[in-house]
Amino acid sequence: MKRQMTLPVALVLFAAIFAVMFTSLVYIKVEPHIPLLACLVLLGAIGAAFGASWKTIEKGILNGIISGLQPIMILLTVGLVIASWMLSGTVPTLLFYGMDIIQPEWFAVSALFITVIVSSFTGSSFTTVGTVGVALMGISHVLGVNPALAAGAIVSGACFGDKMSPLSDSTNFAPGVVGVNMFEHIRHMMWTTVPAFILTAIAFFLLGGSGGNANLQEIKEIQTVLSSEFPIHALTLVSPIIVLVLAFRKLPIIPILLAGVIVSIAVAFFLVPDLTLQKVINVMQNGLQAETGNATVDSIVNKGGLMSMMWSISLVLVALALGGVIQALGMFDLLFGAVKDTTQKAGKLIATTLASSVGINLLAGEMYLSILLPGQALKDAYVKSGVPLKNLSRTVEDGGTLVNPLVPWSVSGAFFASTLGVSVVEYIPFALFLWLSPMFTLLLAFTGWSIGQSKSDERNNEHAAA
Repeated sequence: MKRQMTLPVALVLFAAIFAVMFTSLVYIKVEPHIPLLACLVLLGAIGAAFGASWKTIEKGILNGIISGLQPIMILLTVGLVIASWMLSGTVPTLLFYGMDIIQPEWFAVSALFITVIVSSFTGSSFTTVGTVGVALMGISHVLGVNPALAAGAIVSGACFGDKMSPLSDSTNFAPGVVGVNMFEHIRHMMWTTVPAFILTAIAFFLLGGSGGNANLQEIKEIQTVLSSEFPIHALTLVSPIIVLVLAFRKLPIIPILLAGVIVSIAVAFFLVPDLTLQKVINVMQNGLQAETGNATVDSIVNKGGLMSMMWSISLVLVALALGGVIQALGMFDLLFGAVKDTTQKAGKLIATTLASSVGINLLAGEMYLSILLPGQALKDAYVKSGVPLKNLSRTVEDGGTLVNPLVPWSVSGAFFASTLGVSVVEYIPFALFLWLSPMFTLLLAFTGWSIGQSKSDERNNEHAAA
């Protein structure tokens, strides 16, 4: 750029982007795509005013989008999984028996523990939300549970595994960026995870179903429709079991999901009468379009397919493009340059790290970027300050992995909202685990609990200082 952008200018632009998005979503109440696109155009114009060429801006857009291609591929694959599980009867079977087992007054805490177990085995919040999460939302609808509460419980449990499971990409990525042993990273995260999870479980236990009141006659009617329109059979559960087993064996997530799709389609041909290849392809493309005569059942099962993911993907593409332009204009570098070369107290340093991860999530909507940039930029500051690096990896995990689903235009937020049918703004108050963990991060930072230096950290610091 011909003119160097300054930190005050960058901060004003960051504030303007956040103000536009907050006003659009909370006050004007519109979908985030166009406001986000407007921010992208505005930022590009300001970059051009500072002398950035169109080639630089375009490269930033493309680099931003490329960084999110893997999540986009996962979104598309999850769309296929949902469609195949509807067609084969997997979700209807889970609904049929789930309505008998799960009671309204225990729904929230039940959903929390079920999704914690599944996400811990799969290491993926996307897989958890897109499979068992869909079934749980259907059950909540029948039981009369507050949809926002149901979504909050599902998202909280799904993100538990994304943060803590050794199978999770982010659980490997955060310590990898910082240079910390993964299992040491997981142990250190227990300090924020355990109290946050306990408080979340207690809150959901007390909230119950938030006014949910099951109508037994309606449940029986729905079960009758499900059993007449879909195969309610143990074979329909083969696909989710295979997905769990393959995930536990640490196979890549996309082949795992595709295996689940293939098995579901094979089961569907075995159990669904008169099923044709044409119908299978149509369902994979557009989702199930059943007309059962029961509006409640139709609203639950008519989901999935490639096209169902396009709302999320279009939003993610714009958000990633915006993040790419921000990075291309050097705005993130300005933000980190003010703090990365200074020695600070642990509390202030950890708070700065958390704010950086949260800020990148708000601006770029990309979880990996919110881990990578603070992790790389602030590592030297931790070494100089004598603060163990495991605190850096824990903080970027809490501020990156867990905050991403709380941002409506983020990759996770867009997917969760479209899949569960509840907007991010609605489920935020109930996604307790996601914002309690960062709060405990700050509490521990300023009290000094769990920050202490291990011998390995001391050796690392001595080596860095030598």
